[in-house]
Amino acid sequence: MRAPLTPDLLRRRFADVRLASLALAEPLSSEDCTAQSMADASPVKWHLAHTTWFFETFILEPHEADFQPFHAAFRVLFNSYYNGIGAKHPRAQRGLLTRPGMDAVRDYRADVDARMLRLLDQRAGDAALAALVTLGLQHEQQHQELILTDVKHLLAQNPLYPAYLDTVPAAVPLAPALEWCAFEGGLADIGHAGDGFCFDNELPRHRVFVAPFELASRLVTNGDYLAFIEAGGYRDAALWLSEGWDMVRAGQLERPLYWLDDDREFTLHGAQPLDLSAPLAHVSLYEADAYARWAGARLPTEAEWEVAASNPGGLLQLYGHRWQWTSSSYAPYPGFAPQPGAIGEYNGKFMINQYVLRGSSCATPDGHARASYRNFFPAGARWQFSGIRLAR
Repeated sequence: MRAPLTPDLLRRRFADVRLASLALAEPLSSEDCTAQSMADASPVKWHLAHTTWFFETFILEPHEADFQPFHAAFRVLFNSYYNGIGAKHPRAQRGLLTRPGMDAVRDYRADVDARMLRLLDQRAGDAALAALVTLGLQHEQQHQELILTDVKHLLAQNPLYPAYLDTVPAAVPLAPALEWCAFEGGLADIGHAGDGFCFDNELPRHRVFVAPFELASRLVTNGDYLAFIEAGGYRDAALWLSEGWDMVRAGQLERPLYWLDDDREFTLHGAQPLDLSAPLAHVSLYEADAYARWAGARLPTEAEWEVAASNPGGLLQLYGHRWQWTSSSYAPYPGFAPQPGAIGEYNGKFMINQYVLRGSSCATPDGHARASYRNFFPAGARWQFSGIRLAR
């Protein structure tokens, strides 16, 4: 965990992160903020309320004198998956919560923010409290990324292909030629090091053996992947893991999510011409693995990715472009121990039936990426900005 920020910096950081979440909702209507496009995505209104619930439940309730909840029902409505807290509203039905409305959620945020700032003033210098507040802010930044990915999925269901952002997307420079960067391998330490913030799943730092390997200097582009499609990649069973091929046969996988049938793709700027130089996005692990096989390569392990990212050499696009699938199942590091209480449910209980992605994406808030960060999703997930870096 991070050495605590000074009280003034923590107070400022709290205010900045909370305002950033509200700013993400500004281009949206109240109707946009209430709708839910699938069970894996949540309404913006729910994200704004849940991140507030986190501070109210895990910080104000145990630490505020004479604590009273803003609204008793919110404890259930905006609990996500913390069984230690109690009952939860079903995830797939969050879009049915037309009430409370956005105004009430903004009032909820304002109330909790004011109380949190008073508490930070009263408990200035409390290292344990500062660490918990920092975790809450990192948690909110994760939800800021989810707001963008969930909004994109929601708007993509509209045949009008409305834009979240009215600005013209920045031009992507031509992709450089793909080169291979060699790494010697051997014994290496992975996991978080130093006194900066980390989540519990990044610990403990431990030693692994990595055989010599190479990573592609850049991410796979839309143009690269289009060549795979045109070569019949989605018709060749030999390239696919069994579950992926089942999805192909069922018509669930035909091309990357958001690619349209007129050489366009749906973006946060609405429907745009498919940019062949841009890094590929919105593919599942199954698609990433099939492409790697077709290209005569494979996906990196998460240990290889972290070793390479710690000694990047000629590697481009490590951060801020696309989350990068690895072939590593999401599992605890040797000696992993979740935090006590309900807060320990944050990561540990999800360490099954998921795969690790590394790096960060264009939707990741600034300062939220690091070499040891372990993102994780089921193999079929596609609505995140997930892409491919080849290994061999």
